[in-house]
Amino acid sequence: MRRLILLNLNLLKDFAGAWIFYTVLPKIPKIKPRFTRIARFAPLIGVITSLIQSSLWIIFFNFGWPKESLALLVIASGIFINGGLHLDGLIDTADGIAAGKEKQLKAMKDSRIGSIGVLALITLLIIQISSLLKLGLYTPIAIIIASFWSKFSSILAINNFQYLHKESNSISHKKHWKGLMHEGLISFTIIIAYSLILFILPLKDSLKLSLLSLNIIGLLSSILVTNSLGNFLKGHTGDSYGASVVLVETAMLFCLALILPAM
Repeated sequence: MRRLILLNLNLLKDFAGAWIFYTVLPKIPKIKPRFTRIARFAPLIGVITSLIQSSLWIIFFNFGWPKESLALLVIASGIFINGGLHLDGLIDTADGIAAGKEKQLKAMKDSRIGSIGVLALITLLIIQISSLLKLGLYTPIAIIIASFWSKFSSILAINNFQYLHKESNSISHKKHWKGLMHEGLISFTIIIAYSLILFILPLKDSLKLSLLSLNIIGLLSSILVTNSLGNFLKGHTGDSYGASVVLVETAMLFCLALILPAM
């Protein structure tokens, strides 16, 4: 019993640490944060924060805001909630890739922003906004799905590749890693719950099939992006984790815009 209580307490502490690390929202009161195994909570926090974004979309939609404004609001609120953490990683990773293999890690550590990083940022944000405009009324659910799979990609990156900045004093996700089955348990539970909810909802079979197929698309996107970056960089860094999140999120929104009918 005591061991179970201690386990649950450590879970809460890690969740509190993940909340601080992945968002700029007020910290959870009365729980001392711990940062040893926070990556496993990234997909869950992605779902929670995307629920906030979806709620904003629904609220302002009912106030008569046009879809163009709603798309921009959703993107801006996501950047604010996450503190631009993943976009910063995207910029640094793009600059590192552009610098060539000899200088890529040095360029990724450089606090200055290069032109390639800016172009990558603008390009992906435009694709995201375009996808949200096409999605229309599907936007609230699309944001949640894309956010979950984008955060799940970081779990695959941590599990499958070495961490390159070994001398870094930042939080080391790899140091306390216990394998995909342990660290991905929360994510697997969310996937099962999502599938069961879709099965219960009174939706057309064709729509259910499309939404269920997103599990396969999300997994394939996460594997493709993290493996491509990991193989090119010969490992991953905190920046490339963030880049993976943005790339998978963009890919998922784009795929959702292609699959789901216009609303």
